[in-house]
Amino acid sequence: MKFILSRTILYSLSALFLTTSCLFAQNNPPSKIKASSIQVEMIQSGEIELPAEFKIALYENLLRQLDKQKGSLQIYREGDPNAAAAADLVILHTTVRKFKAGSERTRQVTTFAGATSITVHCSFTGQDGNLLLERDVNGKVRFFGGNLRATHDFAKKAAQMVRENLSAPANGQ
Repeated sequence: MKFILSRTILYSLSALFLTTSCLFAQNNPPSKIKASSIQVEMIQSGEIELPAEFKIALYENLLRQLDKQKGSLQIYREGDPNAAAAADLVILHTTVRKFKAGSERTRQVTTFAGATSITVHCSFTGQDGNLLLERDVNGKVRFFGGNLRATHDFAKKAAQMVRENLSAPANGQ
């Protein structure tokens, strides 16, 4: 009986130790990607039927939101020849994964129908093509506003993701 009790206590303490060490390990935030510039590639729609105005609005709203919060981050459009000479360049590739066109008229009449939503896969690569980070970002308009408002929501969330995951390198690096 003593043997079973001591083994139970030993296993319980081991499980407690492993659980707490895993919890503490998860609390450490991942290190930020060092980047002084970002090049935003044009939005790719892949197999998704996406109206041209959504594709352009996604790209332009993303650039506008990145420019608002850029800080010391230099932003380049796709095809900008100056990007090749940029130090610590990160390239943002975006692909539309899901798109559900809503109805502005339905949203005006009822608050629970007619939502527009878009899911865009964002992947950050270095100049060498190595993948640094990838995430899906959603944009929605549920209540008031035009359907293109979903592109603005996506752009705000994507810019927030850039702010949280990219940082300018310290001077001298």
